[in-house]
Amino acid sequence: MNITSLPAWLTGTVLLALLLSIATAFSPEEEKITPPARPNIIFIISDDHTSQAISAYGSKLAKTPNIDRIAREGAILYNNIISNSICGPSRATLLTGKFSHTNGYKFNEKVFDINQPVFPEELQKNGYQTAWVGKMHLGSLPHGFDYLNILPGHGSYYNSDFVNSQNQTKRYTGYVTDVVTQLSTEWLDRRDPNKPFFLVVGHKATHREWLPAIEDLGAYDNVTFPIPPTFYDNYEGRLAAQKQDMSIDKTMRLKEDLKVHVDYDAPNGNLTYTRFTPEQRTPFYNYYEGKVSKEFDEKKLSGKALVEWKYQRYMRDYLATANSLDRNIGKLLDYLDKTGLAKNTVVIYTSDQGFYLGEHGWFDKRWIYEESLKTPFVIRYPGVIKPGTQVRNVVSNVDWAPTLLSLTGTAIPGGLQGKSFLPVLTGQKANWQDQAYYHYYEYPEPHHVAPHFGLRTDRYTIARFYGPDNFWELYDIQKDPHNLKNLYGQKGYEKITASLKAQLREHIVRNKDDEALKLFESSPQ
Repeated sequence: MNITSLPAWLTGTVLLALLLSIATAFSPEEEKITPPARPNIIFIISDDHTSQAISAYGSKLAKTPNIDRIAREGAILYNNIISNSICGPSRATLLTGKFSHTNGYKFNEKVFDINQPVFPEELQKNGYQTAWVGKMHLGSLPHGFDYLNILPGHGSYYNSDFVNSQNQTKRYTGYVTDVVTQLSTEWLDRRDPNKPFFLVVGHKATHREWLPAIEDLGAYDNVTFPIPPTFYDNYEGRLAAQKQDMSIDKTMRLKEDLKVHVDYDAPNGNLTYTRFTPEQRTPFYNYYEGKVSKEFDEKKLSGKALVEWKYQRYMRDYLATANSLDRNIGKLLDYLDKTGLAKNTVVIYTSDQGFYLGEHGWFDKRWIYEESLKTPFVIRYPGVIKPGTQVRNVVSNVDWAPTLLSLTGTAIPGGLQGKSFLPVLTGQKANWQDQAYYHYYEYPEPHHVAPHFGLRTDRYTIARFYGPDNFWELYDIQKDPHNLKNLYGQKGYEKITASLKAQLREHIVRNKDDEALKLFESSPQ
């Protein structure tokens, strides 16, 4: 057999399955393995939905049975690292397989350069139909997609506009999570059934300001959430953390974020409220004005009591908003079952980064610290990924694109800065580095988080902060999973610090992050 003469799709996983089939043909006592056809892929990516809010990751209060189902029927990743913990740049890294400094999309609210290669173009060359529905948040319409129907910017939770491939805008009545699922299944219904497909389902949930679907209003009102152990963190030894502006106490707004005494008719207010139909407005108004705002007025809270009330309200809105997200993932899984697509469709659920649910007193993301650095990632591939697989290896979102290409047997082009972790998913962990590079840029607005770059290994995080202040931080994740004790400069850590710095420099040079290299070379000791 001349492997080089095989079709492009018959490589990678598919070729492996074929070879296994040939090998087992000579073992009559063993069942023969049938090689799968090129798999379809559904890549579901939400916004700001953290692993702390998923029961498969250990949450005792969140209700996520459908995300849990994907994890149970496939693999769950515990150390999936984001290379720049912020919304748009994370999606740009997905599309390009490159770090922010290479693809040029370092900050939110910029315009993604569509004149650069994106990995769905390679899928198209391999015969795949490609589509993206829902939130993209790149300010442009990238190439590589046969069908686009995306939210402009963040979109709206209710009755949002969508922009199609021809840059035409249309408003769809309904709750945005439901609409994204509806548009996704409509595209699946009318696609060419003779071709494999790659579909990105981009959800707005659970992005600030956390407006639940009408049916989920009050879903967690009978729950009192435990105050996180680090809620009253004093940030000792962590200068950047001391100067941030993303606390539930000082930054979270009663009116805009927690819907206390919202002006539903303000012409310059939240555009979502002016979009409401009467059927949507009445129950929403009755809940937030008649119950939440009334409770706030009656309690007359201040100080610590007020901060903890805000935390409870935040958690109730956040998780109620996530209810619809999980429910719609269930609808999509049911669709695959009913249409017979489930057996040859890879289903992935992830988010653009982690998020703070009161840890360190915060909401939002951005940091190289664990809660915002890691993002959930579960994947189901019947017949290839063993159900119940748990992956502890460190992988990065820069690895997503090459992994998706290798899943489909598509050649991985040169220039990608990530590496396929398909071998990790299938139990072949040899030669995996267990390290991930990180660089965050957006400063000072909106949350005054100092820019920083660093390295996350299987045990340590080292970071170089710059901008108004220049300093290093070092954490032993095994001993200090909440990143509370900065070990940089501490006696006894000289060798590990030097080793981590050398490894970080290797990543900087290999990935050609020139800005970081200059800062590294001029770093304080």
